[in-house]
Amino acid sequence: MELNLRPEQECYYDAVSLGEVMLRLDPGEGRIRTARNFRVWEGGGEYNVVRGLRRCFGMKTGVITAFADNEVGLLMEDLILQGGVDTSLIKWMKTDGIGRVCRNGLNFTERGFGIRGAVGCSDRANTAISKASPQDFDFEYIFGKLGVRWLHTGGIYAALSEQAGETALAAIKTAKKYGTVVSYDLNYRPSMWSAIGGLEKAREVNKEIADYVDVMIGNEEDFTACLGFEIEGNDENLKELNLEGYKQMIQHAAKVYPNFKVVATTLREVKTATVNDWSAICWAGGQICKSKDYKGLEIMDRVGGGDSFASGLIYGLMATGDAQTAVNYGAAHGALAMTTPGDTTMASKKEVEAIMGGAGARVQR
Repeated sequence: MELNLRPEQECYYDAVSLGEVMLRLDPGEGRIRTARNFRVWEGGGEYNVVRGLRRCFGMKTGVITAFADNEVGLLMEDLILQGGVDTSLIKWMKTDGIGRVCRNGLNFTERGFGIRGAVGCSDRANTAISKASPQDFDFEYIFGKLGVRWLHTGGIYAALSEQAGETALAAIKTAKKYGTVVSYDLNYRPSMWSAIGGLEKAREVNKEIADYVDVMIGNEEDFTACLGFEIEGNDENLKELNLEGYKQMIQHAAKVYPNFKVVATTLREVKTATVNDWSAICWAGGQICKSKDYKGLEIMDRVGGGDSFASGLIYGLMATGDAQTAVNYGAAHGALAMTTPGDTTMASKKEVEAIMGGAGARVQR
């Protein structure tokens, strides 16, 4: 496997993400429908990855997004700054007093417990980033002048609007022009694609993007829905594949798209909302690598676990170039991220490496 990363000294950023960042309203241990108080976090499928790379792994990262220029947008910026991610690439868009021109996205999410699954209720139509076009960002400056070693984006952002898919593709093409490695998380959400063409549009957009991707991340539904794969052993209900099925899936992806240098997926078996079996596999250089199994993983908040897997995987690939080490970083980081509230990691690199090495949960004094 050879990712051909740009030299660190040539680039201002180790990694940037392109996507929507929403304000998450979290009712804690309660329910959205009966809440009287919410705690706020920032979060978004693409942003969570660079937030993890910065906060847990110490890399220099930035976020390419857009906010409506109002008090909620400023709150979002403040939350991002607290995570150490650079905000200078944010596009601030004028809006009116009630969000008719554009607005900032909200995401109400409750955590679930035991037999009660987690519940999300998004309020994100007509957001600033969904209305942004390729002309709203100077990708030549970002990837050519400043320099970026790694770009991460994904299918959640691409599904926001017609413009979002076009903007994602423009960013990826410019990044590739300047030698930036591109990772993409398919993250298929049927409800998000429904307004702009449904499954057919999802495949059209994602297949075009896939031709430029170096590191592709997704599960069996993502690959089947977004890229049209017919996976042996899967049925119309998209039930979970066994390990052999997952191996076949990612090997097939690498064969169909020879530009993929790494293909990765998390493996999750849901016992209850608070107990999952968790691990991950990735394909690289013709070989499949599997992380250790985290059986009976106790979960506080599952949102962002897959994004933290992606950031650990990316860090491992950038720092070591070894796929086995990278998938181990990803699985351990994802597991730790789900033991704390909020979309983003609260883990340290030292903790991740301790979990990779088999550390237990004894009290540390």
